[in-house]
Amino acid sequence: MDVISLIIQLLAGVAGGNAIGKGAQSLDLGPAVNSIVGAIGGAGGGQLLQMLIPALAGAASGGGLDIGSIIGQAVGGGASGAILTLIVGLIKNMTSGSQRA
Repeated sequence: MDVISLIIQLLAGVAGGNAIGKGAQSLDLGPAVNSIVGAIGGAGGGQLLQMLIPALAGAASGGGLDIGSIIGQAVGGGASGAILTLIVGLIKNMTSGSQRA
């Protein structure tokens, strides 16, 4: 795991978590929790994608930055952050018993 890939995944996860929170108001956990859950999802999902698709691991290897792998890291981290935020929001709604429209 290299630091640049992790930073890209964390930032993309934060963006994805906040985007899903704003887009689906019933699943919004608040900006701070959306950011934390999104960052966790971005890092976890991004690392999983790196294992499944080794080409994404080249974001900082070899001394140069590859734009394709950076975009792949950002998309994977953002999607993973959004998905985890969506799941946590659904679980929160189910356990609290209050479904907002």
